Amino acid sequence: MIEKKPDDIESIKISKFELRYQIEGTGIPAIIIGSAVYYPRTFSQRLRKHLRLIFIDHRGFARHSNNLAPSDYTLDTVLDDIEHIRKTLNLSRIIIIGHSGHGYMALEYAKKYPDAISHLILLAMSPDGSLDSFAAADRYFQESVCPERKSLLAKNLSNLQAEIDANPTQAFITRILKFGPMIWYNEKFDATNLWRDVEVIPEIMDYLWGKVFREIDIKKDLDKINIPVFLGLGRYDYWNPPYLWEAIRPHFKDLTIRIFEKSGHPPQYEESKLFDQELLQWLNFPSKKPID
Repeated sequence: MIEKKPDDIESIKISKFELRYQIEGTGIPAIIIGSAVYYPRTFSQRLRKHLRLIFIDHRGFARHSNNLAPSDYTLDTVLDDIEHIRKTLNLSRIIIIGHSGHGYMALEYAKKYPDAISHLILLAMSPDGSLDSFAAADRYFQESVCPERKSLLAKNLSNLQAEIDANPTQAFITRILKFGPMIWYNEKFDATNLWRDVEVIPEIMDYLWGKVFREIDIKKDLDKINIPVFLGLGRYDYWNPPYLWEAIRPHFKDLTIRIFEKSGHPPQYEESKLFDQELLQWLNFPSKKPID
């Protein structure tokens, strides 16, 4: 498949924002929240034979006009954008997928628009983005027995601030790349190409990740989630360690957890075949096309 350039991707104008989207594959529609440039690179072509994947920007990754105000990027506004896109694309009930921080968006969308979705898929997500959870993740990393991984992280972080200062608009991506040893099963993996041409609006990302997700309580209104929930986690995810879910899992009515043994933060990319098998088996979709 020839990868589309950002300028070739379709978009929907909402207020001051141009939200891009890509639709690939056939089958039941599944909206994947995040960047319409980044996320198509992390899900397999194989999965596109079974699901109609709809990759959409949220406002933090969108093109926009100037003079943004805080009211332009509340979490509720982001959730309403997803619903606007669903209706604009004439989709009925959808599967919704959120990876990492985008899992909060998927979960809160499911609470706000319960009639719009059939299945909720959360990947590599932490129960919250609090400082306590960050401290627990760092402790988990420091207590691991991977000296090469720790040494590589220390080397990466030694020039983190200098690189952020040199290009502050790319701070979100720079941090993710520098923290690679905590994110990837292969601690030396370079994710630069996955983030190529991805645009970021710093004030939106800082607000959502630095305030909204830090304070979020996902237990609130969980009783509104009456659909099956799939939680995919990576054993080597030192960013959002799987054990953080032990206290929260009883609050879900119908939660299936799968831990991928040779994955870090993006199991859909690192163990794509096994991920596809587990996900499609959980969805229980009859398929004429084998996972190959």
